[in-house]
Amino acid sequence: MTTNKKVLAWIDEMAAMTQPDKIVWIDGSEAQAEALRAEACSTGELCKLNEELLPNCYLHRTAINDVARVEGRTFICTPTKEEAGNINNWVEPGEMYAKLKELYTGSMKGRTMYVIPYSMGVVGSDFAKIGVELTDSIYVVLNMLIMTRVSTDVIKALDTTDDFVKGLHARADIDEEKRYITHFPQDNTIMSVNSGYGGNVLLGKKCFALRIASYLGRKEGWMAEHMLILGVEYPNGDVKYVTAAFPSACGKTNLAMLIPPAVYKNQGYKVWTVGDDIAWLRVNPEDGKLYAINPENGFFGVAPGTNENSNPNALATTKKDTIFTNVCYDKDNNSIWWEGLDNNPPENALNWRGEEWDYRKYNKADKVGTAGAHPNSRFTAKATNCPCLSPEFNNPKGVPVSAIVFGGRRAKTAPLVYQSFNWKHGSFVGSIMASETTAAASGAVGVVRRDPMAMRPFVGYNMGDYFKHWLDMGKVIPNAPKIFHVNWFRTDDQGNFIWPGFGDNMRVLLWILARCEDKVDAVETPIGFVPKAEDINIEGLSDVTIDTIRELLTIDVKSWKDDIANIKEFYAQIGDHVPAEMYEELAALEARLNAAE
Repeated sequence: MTTNKKVLAWIDEMAAMTQPDKIVWIDGSEAQAEALRAEACSTGELCKLNEELLPNCYLHRTAINDVARVEGRTFICTPTKEEAGNINNWVEPGEMYAKLKELYTGSMKGRTMYVIPYSMGVVGSDFAKIGVELTDSIYVVLNMLIMTRVSTDVIKALDTTDDFVKGLHARADIDEEKRYITHFPQDNTIMSVNSGYGGNVLLGKKCFALRIASYLGRKEGWMAEHMLILGVEYPNGDVKYVTAAFPSACGKTNLAMLIPPAVYKNQGYKVWTVGDDIAWLRVNPEDGKLYAINPENGFFGVAPGTNENSNPNALATTKKDTIFTNVCYDKDNNSIWWEGLDNNPPENALNWRGEEWDYRKYNKADKVGTAGAHPNSRFTAKATNCPCLSPEFNNPKGVPVSAIVFGGRRAKTAPLVYQSFNWKHGSFVGSIMASETTAAASGAVGVVRRDPMAMRPFVGYNMGDYFKHWLDMGKVIPNAPKIFHVNWFRTDDQGNFIWPGFGDNMRVLLWILARCEDKVDAVETPIGFVPKAEDINIEGLSDVTIDTIRELLTIDVKSWKDDIANIKEFYAQIGDHVPAEMYEELAALEARLNAAE
């Protein structure tokens, strides 16, 4: 227990409201964690899996009305709506606190309140931030032990600082009509009630590491971004680091844990994973470069589709010390399965709801209703179990970033890769990031959803001010990374993907890194610099020719001009906080496209 009076007073206040039977401090010890696992198994909250197949692994099921993040029930509570902006749901803090008090009062009667002091980032580093989560869920405790750094060192650090993020979570009745995931940036406070699902209740993750941290970053002069961090090691031992932001379903974790294709692997290239989801970035005063850390300590990954071919490193990471949520249960082997794991679904199984399941009745059109594993089923796995974890993972200084990459899912508009003209233009490129929610064959594009910097659901303040923060950061980074955009999802007229993706994305990464060191030329286009087709290495690709690359790099001027109207519409939605510089970049893009016709 800490000696910090501010922390203790807050815990007393929360306990008086929620009325738990007892309070237990979490110290990060294995003995305490093992006792909690045993207790959770005795109540059915967890099921211990086959120790020989999956040592120290457990299955958990959430309520069937509680299986994903709920953007519609997620709020940024600032004194004025203008501070939260038009993209976020907003309620005035006093009003929300009153509403929450009703829901929290007595919500932990008959339960235990667990106090989890945790650090995002290596304890004691310049990047690190401390949080304290109060919860009545053992599942949350065990997940936070994997996803964050919990130890007596954190408690000692807490003794000497009043700078900590407060988090209160109560399962209450798991009532979806009374479910709230709320953030009070000015108060360094997160409050979550009536949910038991990871993304809503592991308060160190999106809630702290992005929504609250993005607000703190703007105030303190750093950045919290929805980005993977990877290192590319060259045969001579040099390692260059890239951060990359992708909306969901765009291959973020696969890229973070990329396995080089044989043509590079045989030469001695390696890829190291620093993080698969979140990056905190600061300017290093010694060399003027932007450095990144992964503030998390584990992976909270989507299970379906993860397999030996798509992401062998992620699969290997889950083989021990993992909590699986809402996957299919194999009764014969006391093991788990999910769609896309392999072609051998279990004959004798329970689906994610805990019901008898017949794989023969699976219908792709109704995945939630007929799948063995929920489409958003998850694994919570230790980073230390990842075969490609970077040796710099725990470096308190972080890693120097050579390139920032934005990506979306566009059938026709965006080329395979292009480079921004400068930081200001790169910030604009990030601000117009988009994916198509559907994409039909024969050239028709789907519904475009703008997701700036992949942060649309995660910015803890006005999106226009977030754009301004990006522009401001560019003025204080003496040796700024170069900014790029990639699109692995370009399709032909039949709707087939043209680029092979997965490990072969390294071919594009190497061009990006070569550009960062001015080792390769490029072609200037209206949208930015694109590679010369011959500079993308296609050795070993049987279905990709130099003409394929040329096609992937073409700029469809009409599609881009059509996109301009959609961008203007989105900027208008954000409102009058969109910086003038963004409109300048948009006008310049439109002028270049007009000149190219």
